[in-house]
Formats: sequence, structure tokens, C-alpha cells
Amino acid sequence: MADVNRDREFCFSILTEHTKSESLIKHALAVETCVKAYAVKFNEHVEFWGNVALLHDFDYEMYPDSSGHPYKGNEILKEKGFEDDFRKAIMSHADYTGVMRETLLEKVLFACDELAGFITAVTYVRPSRTVDEVEVKSVRKKMKDKAFARTVSREDIINGAEALGIPLDEHIEFCINAMKNNKIKLGL
Repeated sequence: MADVNRDREFCFSILTEHTKSESLIKHALAVETCVKAYAVKFNEHVEFWGNVALLHDFDYEMYPDSSGHPYKGNEILKEKGFEDDFRKAIMSHADYTGVMRETLLEKVLFACDELAGFITAVTYVRPSRTVDEVEVKSVRKKMKDKAFARTVSREDIINGAEALGIPLDEHIEFCINAMKNNKIKLGL
């Protein structure tokens, strides 16, 4: 049997089976892009890390509240044979689960989740609507604007970089560059 934890095609099929919203699929792809770039940087298993990121919100559309997401997804992934550490990383990205972020993967997923969404939002307000125009200073400026992308937790972005031990500007730049390198697939 193939290793489901490392089979991107299988993971993508799970994502698209449970998620119909184009914006949520693009969010999954953006987080996957940033997490995979960190996997390369830290010499970790790129496919495994990428698949965790790809599936971190796959159940959100069906179970959008804290009583469902990511708990229901965890059950679905367990039934499909995903490893405990794969599922724990996904559980840890939501503070309200109480699952502590202990591994580097768990910290990276948390650090990239809100930031990837925020960079996408910043991209959409650039004149050309391309990530090529996004800079660290424009992301930092928009972070101060509480009305802009108001559902994105600035605190999670800041705490995510801090948990990685990476200066916030460096983390933002790293994720922007990762997204630039995958801009066609991300539609950015």
C-alpha cells in the first residue's frame, strides 16, 4: 500500500473532495508552498510537510466552527490511515484544540497559516494583483490596518515567527519569496 502521508495526489484529492471553495483551495496551496519551502530550508521531508499543510483546513468548509474543525478532519484522516504525527500537526494549528506545538513541523504550519492568507490578501490589493509587487514593508503596513483582512490574526502571525525563532520581517520575506516561486499555481 502506498504511503498516504507522502502521496500528494491522494492528499489533493481529499482536499478537493471536501473543499469546493476556490479561495480555500488556494489558501491550502499557499500554506503548502510556504511550509514546503521551510522543509527544504530545514532539510526535512518536503512531501510529508507539504501534505500536512495541504490538508490542514480540508474540513473547514464542512465544519467551520471550533466544535468541528479540525476534529472532524482528524477523524477522517485517521480512517484513511494517516500517521499520528501528521494528524497531530494539523490539530496543533488551532489553539483551541489544546494540542501543543512541539515539533518543528507544527511550529512551521502555525507560522505559515495566517501569514500565507495575509500575503494573498495584500497581493489582491496591489495594482497588478501579483505577488511580485508584495514587499515586507507593504505586509507590515497592512498588518497595522485592523480593518484590512480583519479575520486574519496578527497575533498568530507574530507568535508564529517568534515560536520559530525567526525575526518577523525575515519570516514574511521568506513566505513572500516562496509564494513568488509558485505564483502561477497560486494564481498570484
